[in-house]
Amino acid sequence: QVQLMETGGGSVEAGGSLRLSCVASGDSYSDYCMGWFRQAPGKEREPVAAIDSGTGSGRTAYAESVKGRFTISRDHVKNTLYLQMNSLQPEDTAMYSCGAIGGDSCYVRAQSPRGIRYWGQGTQVTVSS
Repeated sequence: QVQLMETGGGSVEAGGSLRLSCVASGDSYSDYCMGWFRQAPGKEREPVAAIDSGTGSGRTAYAESVKGRFTISRDHVKNTLYLQMNSLQPEDTAMYSCGAIGGDSCYVRAQSPRGIRYWGQGTQVTVSS
């Protein structure tokens, strides 16, 4: 299994940037597909971005609402997943969590909260107008 811990959240003004990090410990990090998700108050958790495992093709996927503004990446040496968030808007305000899933078809499963097996505790992002 793998343990995940996010950092990097905070409060920014609209148009600002933040970089979230998700450090993994435990099992082979590179074997897992990873995803970023967010949940705003009163709303369901939604996918933000996903990235293939280290043994995969390196594919990435993004929610339409963040395409062109957010970038997901991973460092297999540091066992860390990143989410670079630019041009932040108030509607991006949410609790952001990283998730991991391994095995067959993990890239597809990492794009849905229901497909995730391991979760971090989350980090809050607040964007003011």
